[in-house]
Amino acid sequence: MSRLTVFVVEDSATIRQNLVATLEEMAPVQVVGYADDADGAIAHIAHDPPPCDLVILDVLLRRGSGVDVLKALRFRAHRPRCVVLTNYATRLIREHCLALGADRVFDKSAEVERLLEYCEALARERP
Repeated sequence: MSRLTVFVVEDSATIRQNLVATLEEMAPVQVVGYADDADGAIAHIAHDPPPCDLVILDVLLRRGSGVDVLKALRFRAHRPRCVVLTNYATRLIREHCLALGADRVFDKSAEVERLLEYCEALARERP
């Protein structure tokens, strides 16, 4: 199984470091970069072809939001898959993010295992 390349958008350094360590230890994932705000994320991942297979986005960032990133990527011909990982995974947030093109929405406090399973499934799909 080949490794899934992932770009993380998270403004908390502690959460980001723990997430990267968990992803790389528990799933077939290689984290290829990160950003801590929406503009930095968009600048890194809005390329053709995208520099990663999957973007993991937090909703609330210091500057901008994960929603801004989803909006910027929404109509790109070639975009990476995007999932939202947030502490605010309410029904309304989930529906809004999915409507903007998120592939999945996961709750940081309760669904990290499901995120890992999703990453494994994506890695198995790769050629």
